[in-house]
Amino acid sequence: MSPDIQPGLAAVTSPLNGDLLLRPVRGGNTYEETVERLLQTIRLGLALPGVQLPPERELATMLDVSRDTVRLAISSLVDAGYLVVKRGRYGGTFVADNLPTQPLRMGRDGELTHNVEFTHDELEDVLILREILECGAAQHAATRSLSSVEREQLWSVLKETAESTSENYRMLDSRLHLLIAELTGSPSLLSQVATSRMRVNELLDGIPLLAPNIAHSNEQHEAIVLAILTGDTDKASAAMADHVSGSAALLRGFLG
Repeated sequence: MSPDIQPGLAAVTSPLNGDLLLRPVRGGNTYEETVERLLQTIRLGLALPGVQLPPERELATMLDVSRDTVRLAISSLVDAGYLVVKRGRYGGTFVADNLPTQPLRMGRDGELTHNVEFTHDELEDVLILREILECGAAQHAATRSLSSVEREQLWSVLKETAESTSENYRMLDSRLHLLIAELTGSPSLLSQVATSRMRVNELLDGIPLLAPNIAHSNEQHEAIVLAILTGDTDKASAAMADHVSGSAALLRGFLG
């Protein structure tokens, strides 16, 4: 297991770092981007319910924003039901035990609101963007000379996903896709994949989790990982395209 894992954020036996998405904010909208990074970390399973987040000072350093910005972002996520602030000797900021399941949107004024439905155009936008981002990520990851630690991480997360329960499947599935994006070496791509993945998960939450689809997804995951580990860029891209098209077909069938 990587020595960089923070115990408070690594509640699942995955080698992924809990601070994977808590990297310096780039851009002028520091409040909005801070909310987004924290929300991605929670909704993509890198900080599980009940887990304590790092102190405000540490989060501000990790995200390269002011403590006031962190405090405001935390307050917004407390109001939205994702975080709980506890006072006293054992106090701190914790991920809520029962997380909201509805899609979440940030308005132009920075207010967080739950959006009940996706339109047909929104569905297509999510699916097209996912295909472009994730096929590109798999292809580029296959071009890199991965270290023995990275190769072990990838195989470990693949195995953990295949052996997961239905309750944990989508969270671990997300971790696998995030790790592939991280292996490209591009923090910007990782951030885009995380945003895309969060929207995809909101769509997937609206359809049943089918056992045959899980089995098929696991086979596709293995094909993607093997292609990356063997440096076969064409197979990595094609296997990922096959994988995301299967999910897209289900989503269009149920929601389109």
